[in-house]
Amino acid sequence: MDQATETTATQATQPWDDEIATAVLVLADGTVIEGKGLGATGEAVAEVCFNTALTGYQEILTDPSYVGQIVTFTFPHIGNIGANNEDIEDLTPAARNGAVGAIFKADITDPSNYRSASDLDTWLKKRGVVALAGIDTRALTALIRDKGAPNAVIAHDPSGKFDIPALQAKAKAWSGLVGLDLAKDVTSGQSSVWNETPWAWNEGFGEQTEPTMHVVAIDYGVKRNILRLLSGLGAKVTVVPASTAAEDILAMKPDGIFLSNGPGDPEATGEYAVPVIQDLLKADLPTFGICLGHQMLALALGGKTAKMHQGHHGANHPVKDHTTGKVEIVSMNHGFAVDSQSLPEAVEETHISLFDGSNCGIALKGKPVFSVQHHPEASPGPQDSHYLFRRFVNLIHERRGEPLLAER
Repeated sequence: MDQATETTATQATQPWDDEIATAVLVLADGTVIEGKGLGATGEAVAEVCFNTALTGYQEILTDPSYVGQIVTFTFPHIGNIGANNEDIEDLTPAARNGAVGAIFKADITDPSNYRSASDLDTWLKKRGVVALAGIDTRALTALIRDKGAPNAVIAHDPSGKFDIPALQAKAKAWSGLVGLDLAKDVTSGQSSVWNETPWAWNEGFGEQTEPTMHVVAIDYGVKRNILRLLSGLGAKVTVVPASTAAEDILAMKPDGIFLSNGPGDPEATGEYAVPVIQDLLKADLPTFGICLGHQMLALALGGKTAKMHQGHHGANHPVKDHTTGKVEIVSMNHGFAVDSQSLPEAVEETHISLFDGSNCGIALKGKPVFSVQHHPEASPGPQDSHYLFRRFVNLIHERRGEPLLAER
C-alpha cells in the first residue's frame, strides 16, 4: 500500500470530529439545548417565543415590542439578504431596543441582495443580540405550543464553557414578563417631530414637507413604519415619551392621538398610561391604538388583559374585520391580549383572530376612537390592513368637515 492510499485509509477509519457547542439555550424547567453560537457573546435572560414569518427578520429583531424576548425563527434559512440601515424599526438604533436573542435552524448564509450592507452575523454582534443556530427549531416550536412560552437564558461563548447549573438557576429565578413595565425602558427620552414617509422602490424614504394635520404619537416602543405611514398620509407627527401628561399633549393642539405598540405587561404600563389615555379621551379627539396601545385603550375603557399561552408572532395571521366583513392576513407580535368578555357595553369588538377567536380590535361606540391588536404597518408582513391608517386620518378629516380618503 503506497503512502497516499495508507493516509486515505487511516482518515476513513477515524471518527468524525464533533464540533463543540458554543451556545446554549437553558429553559427554566432545566432543559438544555446546545448549538452553534452566533452574534454577540455573553448571555441574556428572556421569554422564548417563535415567529412564523418567512421574511423580515431584521424588522422583527428591531421591533421594540420584542424587548424581553428571544425569537425562534421557524423559517429555516435566515440571513440570506444580509442587513442594512433601512430595515430597522426601533426609533433610536443606538439604544438597541428589540429582541435580546435569536434562534435559527441553519447557519447564517452569505448575503445575496443588492440592499445588503452587512452580513447578519456581523450585524447581530454590533447590535448585541446573542444568537444560536443548528438546532431543531420545529421541536422547540412544538414545545412552546405544548407548554407555553418558557423563560430561558441564551448564552454564547466561543470556548464552549458554560456553567449550566448557574444558567438553570438564572432562568428559573427570572420573574417573566407578567408585571413588567418595559415601555419605560424603550420610550423616547424627549419629544421629537417625525416627517419621514414610506420607502419607495429605487427612491428610498421620502419627506413630509407640507403636513395637513397634526398627530401626537405616544411612544411606548413605536415602530418607524407606523410613523412613516401616518406622515405619508399628510400628518406632522410629534412623538412624545410614554409618561407625558395629558395636559402637555393637549397643549400641542393635536388633530389626533396615536397610542403606539410596545413591550411588556399592559397592566404594568397602564398604571401611569391609562389615566393619561382616559383624560385624552375626554377631549373627544380621533384616537388610534396598535398592539400595546390597543391593550391599554381597552384598559382605559374598562376592559381587562391577560397573558397568552404562546402569543401570536408572525406575518400570516387571519383576522376578520367585523365592520367590513372582510378577512385580512396580518402581522402580529403580542404575548398579552384583551379579554373580549371584559369589554363594557360601550365598547364594540371590531376584529377577531380566526386562529383562536381572541380579540384583535375595538371601537368606542359613537366616538372617533378605535384600536387593533395586530400590526397594520406591515413591517414585516402583508399590507392588507394599511386601510386602518386611512380610517384614522378620515376621522380627522370628518371632524374638520374635509373630504375623506378612499380606504382601499
